[in-house]
Amino acid sequence: MAVATFGAGCFWGVEELFRTLDGVSETTVGYMGGQTGNPTYQQVCTDTSGHAEVVQVIYDPNVIAFEKLVKIFFENHNPTQLNRQGPDFGSQYRSVIFYADKSQQEVATRLKTELEASGKFSKNIVTAIDPAADYWPAEDYHQQYLLKRGMTSCHI
Repeated sequence: MAVATFGAGCFWGVEELFRTLDGVSETTVGYMGGQTGNPTYQQVCTDTSGHAEVVQVIYDPNVIAFEKLVKIFFENHNPTQLNRQGPDFGSQYRSVIFYADKSQQEVATRLKTELEASGKFSKNIVTAIDPAADYWPAEDYHQQYLLKRGMTSCHI
């Protein structure tokens, strides 16, 4: 099994997207990329902890490749919006791929470059590609939030 970590705005909908993919055995929502140890949701929402809301994906690379996960990530949010997605704004909602190793970094960078060159977006892609850092799981009530409510998405 392998681990991938993505930030693409509010983590509820992003988790549901990845949770349902063949080859994904587990997803959790949490926080990564900041300076506050073991942050709470309230701390992250102040936009002062430095953390992004993220989804950590445990997957079988023999069933689904990291490259496919990155493509799905880019297809399901707007990577040109700096520190926001939809009505949510702040650095906690930034577009980011936290890579676990050099191979993930190379794949993420290549796909971002290819997407930029494709002309699909009229604005620059602002997705950060950063090394994975300490991962702090979010509070239990955030885990599988949409599934617990019988919802499949929270898109506007």
